[in-house]
Amino acid sequence: MKFTFDTRYAHSPKDIQHLDTTELREEFLMPDIFEPDEIRLTYTYNDRMIFGGVTPIDELLEIVLDKALGVDFFLQRRELGIINIGGAGKLTIDGETQPMAPKDGYYVGMGVQHVVFSSDNPKTPAKFYVVSTPAHRNYPNKHLPFANALAKPMGDQTHMNKRTIYKYIDASQMDTCQLQMGYTVLEPGSSWNTMPAHTHARRMETYMYFDFADPDTRVFHYLGKPDETRHIALSNEQAVVNPSWSIHCGVGTTNYSFIWAMCGENQTYDDMDQIPMSELR
Repeated sequence: MKFTFDTRYAHSPKDIQHLDTTELREEFLMPDIFEPDEIRLTYTYNDRMIFGGVTPIDELLEIVLDKALGVDFFLQRRELGIINIGGAGKLTIDGETQPMAPKDGYYVGMGVQHVVFSSDNPKTPAKFYVVSTPAHRNYPNKHLPFANALAKPMGDQTHMNKRTIYKYIDASQMDTCQLQMGYTVLEPGSSWNTMPAHTHARRMETYMYFDFADPDTRVFHYLGKPDETRHIALSNEQAVVNPSWSIHCGVGTTNYSFIWAMCGENQTYDDMDQIPMSELR
């Protein structure tokens, strides 16, 4: 088993004004998430979120970060969200096994000592996208089947943003310390995931884009201050860090899906500051 643990630092709005394309990608993009029998994680100093991919093929995989985090075990002071975007698999959580169908999610509370990931079939392996945030108390573990996700249709075809937001880990239906996590699917013919853009200064966010039907599909993710926007071009199954002070929106060359995850001071999903189109630069 190979384990990768990268670090991304926090930035002020003035910092990114001076970054070229390569530097912007080095600071905000996670380019390789799902690799066979590997755990690939990124630690961002933006609210100390950890996010990445666990891809078991022939091996059982477990995240071990005791030394990196100065703890006895990974979730000693953290909570964990999981969404499976691959084939069927399993989680073994402190000895108890939970089947994970495609698109299933799971919440693991603080204090769980062992989370082991596995695939049912190496030819169609599970792909577990994971997000962990600091926690102050334990909330119950919870299986989150896709069929039970809170579906919120948004947008319309005229504005090319018809989509459904599936809320897995959301304060309206379950308790967590600060983690929120969900899955957005754009309809065929739609390409904008959010426009007009907004910010939510009370929490940061990561986006992981996937479900690209064509290998040449690209999504252009926009970030930065409203009057100083930048963009990063993403391929399939790549993720980007979005600071709390930054706008976040994206447009693709065709429809796609993405997993969003947030953490910070406020868990109110609709707590956001809309940006008038006239202010974008």
